[in-house]
Amino acid sequence: MHTVLIVDDSATSREVLRAILCEEAGFRVIGFAKDGHEAVEKAKELHPDVITMDINMPGMNGLEATREIMIEAPTPIVIVSASTRVREIEASMEALGAGALAILLKPPGPHSPKYAALAKEIVKTVKAMAGVLVIRRRRRMKTDAESSLVREASDPPPQAKIQAVSILSSTGGPPALAKVLGELPADFPAPILIVQHMVPSFVAGFASWLDTVVPLPVRLACQHERIEHGCVYVAAAGSHLGVTRGSRICLSDDPPIDGFQPAGTHLFASVAEQFGKACAGVIMTGMGHDGVDGLQQIHAAGGFTIAQDEATSVVFGMAKVAIQRNIIHSVLPLDQIAKQLQRLVR
Repeated sequence: MHTVLIVDDSATSREVLRAILCEEAGFRVIGFAKDGHEAVEKAKELHPDVITMDINMPGMNGLEATREIMIEAPTPIVIVSASTRVREIEASMEALGAGALAILLKPPGPHSPKYAALAKEIVKTVKAMAGVLVIRRRRRMKTDAESSLVREASDPPPQAKIQAVSILSSTGGPPALAKVLGELPADFPAPILIVQHMVPSFVAGFASWLDTVVPLPVRLACQHERIEHGCVYVAAAGSHLGVTRGSRICLSDDPPIDGFQPAGTHLFASVAEQFGKACAGVIMTGMGHDGVDGLQQIHAAGGFTIAQDEATSVVFGMAKVAIQRNIIHSVLPLDQIAKQLQRLVR
């Protein structure tokens, strides 16, 4: 039975979350906290299997509490936010960078038509995150000198210069994507198309946040938009992302693939069809096996495939399946992926 600590300054929200989790066999709520300071103390005292964390709280907010918990008492944390406003989403994304694993929309009261779907998503996500092994964070980040000790990639270049890059990420993806894209130059000579598994309500805010933290322009992909070098296109909620023969965005309402819409497999397959050996596919941190079938098509077309390694992945799931299928050219730590992409496009 998974034990849960619920952190929220609203008594009503705490009770709604408690009811959702306690109705599901396998959960036991062992404590509540009304602010970040109390959350840190309860995390150290109760040692829960997972914490649900509100962001906007008085005193120490959810972002600050997440940072402190990952230093003092590392615990899987799921952000449950009531707001999709830019400021709160930015804080939620920073919390993911500080060690939180996922972000969900706070459910309304049980009489709302959205309640059942949001409650189901909360149960599924909290259960999945409770089994994730998290690591203790340091109060200071590694220096550039320390980071340089990670091995360099030494794989041979592809047969053709890469003209399009496609990336899939899931759990732990937002900060990982910010890391990779943040290390690419503003004149990166290829378009980048991204599928990030995320609750639909936060996708637009995620793209806006990413645009503020990386040198490349980031936007939500729009139907029939021509893809340009040096631009990042994020798959919008509820549509598969692909490209056409004329290098334009193609959004599809085809059914979900393995439960995902957008799906990494659709993106990879589309890029493989249009660019052949002149494309690259990157599969990053996340659970499940989305993207693997599509990445196999990139590999078969002669394109270049990259998987994030186990040591730097929050969840080594999708990448692990791709590696086991023997369709990956380079298995790289997070801080080497951007360098490899620059080699491929130049």
